[in-house]
Amino acid sequence: MQKLIEGIHQFQEENFRPLQGLFEKLSRGQNPETLFITCSDSRIDPNMLTQSQPGDLFILRNAGNIVPSHGAPYGGEVATIEFAVGGLYVKDIIICGHSHCGAMKGLLQPEMVANLPALSSWLSHAETTRRIVKDNYGHLEGDRLVTATVEENVLVQLENLRTLPFVASRLVKGDLHLHGWVYKIETGEVFAYDYASGQFVPIAQYKPNDNTLRRRTSTI
Repeated sequence: MQKLIEGIHQFQEENFRPLQGLFEKLSRGQNPETLFITCSDSRIDPNMLTQSQPGDLFILRNAGNIVPSHGAPYGGEVATIEFAVGGLYVKDIIICGHSHCGAMKGLLQPEMVANLPALSSWLSHAETTRRIVKDNYGHLEGDRLVTATVEENVLVQLENLRTLPFVASRLVKGDLHLHGWVYKIETGEVFAYDYASGQFVPIAQYKPNDNTLRRRTSTI
């Protein structure tokens, strides 16, 4: 805790002052263009990863970067997405998974989270991911299996996003775009799902134009 308190003092003395004008502007309202949905994992910092400033990203975090589909009991996730899409009118939504995701490991091995009933229940929103991996990735194990699960889960959660009426309406209108990313913690690399090829590609090769979701064929 002392480390965090010292960090606040450092922020106020060294970081806040150069951006005081920005923060004064933000105190009058926010206008982020992007909703960034990612895992609660402490190893991910969306602002550091994207080199964005306060006010640029509207951030939603939970275990496994999961989006409950339409019809599931409403909770904080759907309310947050609804506010971002229907209240703030963000232009882009990014779902960002990451390597070595504990939630995805728990999805693959339910015994790991058997003593965490709330988490076990939450992971039911990724049951489609588990089934896809079980039926299509039996040849993989270890880190390669977790990587495939992380990637497939990003695609499943993008599909869940599309079931939300307020998201679907904006997509039809053409002023909202969905993106799937995977962050590799150990290298700092980011891979984006390319809708045209149906593959995750290095972010430098990504052309965020076509939002038509196609199920990829794994090349792992």
